Amino acid sequence: MNDILSGFLFGATAVALVLGLSCIVMAFLTGKTGAEGLREKIEYGFMGVSGLAITFLLAYAAG
Repeated sequence: MNDILSGFLFGATAVALVLGLSCIVMAFLTGKTGAEGLREKIEYGFMGVSGLAITFLLAYAAG
């Protein structure tokens, strides 16, 4: 039973890491300018940092 929980935590950690990093990359690659572009960069940046925070919390829980 413990192996199932460890596998789930590893999978969730990997997904959160990939989503967090991809959101941060997308924040830098947006082509929009002006207020709409800034809003999009802030949204992607927030989601990226949130994904990385969840990654660290899940890694701590798995360790």
